Amino acid sequence: MTVLADRTEMADDSGEPTLDELFESIERTTPEGHRVEIVEGIVFRAPQRDIDWSIIRRIVRAIEDRFGVDVPVLSDVRIDFPGKLNGYAPDVVKLRDGARKDAAGRWRCTDVEFVAEVISQGTAQKDYGPKKTAYALAEVPAYLIADPYQGRCHLYTRPEDGEYVSELSVAFGADVDMTDTVLGLTLGTQDFPRD
Repeated sequence: MTVLADRTEMADDSGEPTLDELFESIERTTPEGHRVEIVEGIVFRAPQRDIDWSIIRRIVRAIEDRFGVDVPVLSDVRIDFPGKLNGYAPDVVKLRDGARKDAAGRWRCTDVEFVAEVISQGTAQKDYGPKKTAYALAEVPAYLIADPYQGRCHLYTRPEDGEYVSELSVAFGADVDMTDTVLGLTLGTQDFPRD
């Protein structure tokens, strides 16, 4: 993971760059196969790992098995979330049916029903911290963290006042029961690799 910038204020009369300006400046220098996110104004760039992709693929397949191949699911696509300069590229996002892009051509965080993040060595702090808070502030109904270092999945639901009030922790190998969430499915983790 490479931290490229430290910007904590929104653009205004101070001359600080906007979120769009930050993304434009780094897109030209980001090599293929790298993921870029801005979390609280700090730019993160990291390569996609095989273990991450293996888990991401299994989550996407479970969602497609439940909703069909035309389900609005994204991976590594920029979505702006509440807070100062938060432009995330979540590992997996399921949008509401009928979701539409905004005037700038981006998906709205208010249309996000589910987010999954797979922990990498350098991402744990932001995935368990500021990103979890931003997802709760955006009222994303279900947030799943798959952590191959712990060998556990953490499912956060019921966002209220900027935090999730419900958490389910499941060891890899067991099923994650999401039947009471907007996904209405059970996610098998038997084949999730550990790191």
